[in-house]
Amino acid sequence: MRNVIFVAPFALDATMRFVTPAASLPGVRLAIIGQEPSDKLPKELREKLSAHYRVEDAMQPDQLLEAVRRIAKGWDGKVDRLITILEQLQVPVAEVRAKLGLPGLSVEAAHNFRDKSRMKNVLRAHDLPCAKHLLCKTPLEAHSFAEATGFPLVIKPPAGAGARNTHRVDDRAQLETYLKSHPIRTGEPVLLEEFIQGEEYSFDSVTIDGKHVFHSIGRYSPTPLDVLQNPWIQWVVHLPRKIDGPEFKKIHQAGPRSLDVLGMTTGLTHMEWFRRKDGSIAISEVAARPPGAQFTTLMSYAHDKDMYKAWVELMVFDTFDVPARKYSAGAAYLRGQGQGRVKAIRGLEAAQKELGALVVEAKLPEIGMAPKEGYEGEGFVIVRHEDTAVVEKALKRMVELIRVDLG
Repeated sequence: MRNVIFVAPFALDATMRFVTPAASLPGVRLAIIGQEPSDKLPKELREKLSAHYRVEDAMQPDQLLEAVRRIAKGWDGKVDRLITILEQLQVPVAEVRAKLGLPGLSVEAAHNFRDKSRMKNVLRAHDLPCAKHLLCKTPLEAHSFAEATGFPLVIKPPAGAGARNTHRVDDRAQLETYLKSHPIRTGEPVLLEEFIQGEEYSFDSVTIDGKHVFHSIGRYSPTPLDVLQNPWIQWVVHLPRKIDGPEFKKIHQAGPRSLDVLGMTTGLTHMEWFRRKDGSIAISEVAARPPGAQFTTLMSYAHDKDMYKAWVELMVFDTFDVPARKYSAGAAYLRGQGQGRVKAIRGLEAAQKELGALVVEAKLPEIGMAPKEGYEGEGFVIVRHEDTAVVEKALKRMVELIRVDLG
């Protein structure tokens, strides 16, 4: 029997898609550490849990450590795995694993993945392509970097996730305005990077005991930063069926090497990278966790394999049956237009008539719901087909046909 503790602060749908299969694995006894009372969890899940321990703040390693020890007492002191999917928890969870001698990502590696400035320093030290950057501790450093690198620039927190709190600045005046509204304080530096122009992709990988065994490539259209800065933009993520062509040769080489030097041992990682117009590539950042924004779902459809369950088996048993890529898959994200709450969804009937045969999953906005922050919008539609061109065309038509009105 494997004794597994899953750190899941909140019972979010995205988190539960990983927790639920963990509770159903044969030979696994599961406990959850969270910040909410257990009755926030789905009833079917609660019935399968061995234990649930509530903490005030899951980001605090001492609280996690106490929770793990309390749970372990009911398991004769034995814990085999401590896991989580959240980016913000990678370092605290690694620290607890280290104190208890549990397997998993080391504290040093967790910092390499979490601190985006440190990450790029490690990559550059090993001649791996990434954006020019500087962790700025004063406004003078920020202006000096801008002068040396040139505009536009990207400014972000060093431990950000998912392009949130990331901004583009196009000139000195915009940089000055940003620094006035987000002043640099002692212990709170900001990360400045060159703005890379080109196509943005993901490189989602499975590693076991330091060996690269699987990867998936997907394309953002347009980039998440463009989406965040332009609320009117509808965007898509597309996984082509064939990813072994010469256009991906450079990331096939740089992707696994990057994971090696950052210290990945066993896990599913999410890398974002760019291909410039001249064909060169640059790694934007890497996360030591499963991807968000429906990427795990898209990989499941493209490979005809439940990647949520596969991630749990990977983290609990160190196993992963490498699947063939059978389909192209993509997600069209439905972002509300205007101000206020969702008041209407237009074009559904036309989209259903034209594209319904390709749709494998959808989550439509609810009338009256408030718009969500971020780039995922208020809903999504996922399509799949053996032909990459068919999926690409379907995604384009989906965002042309469907409109979510706010008001």
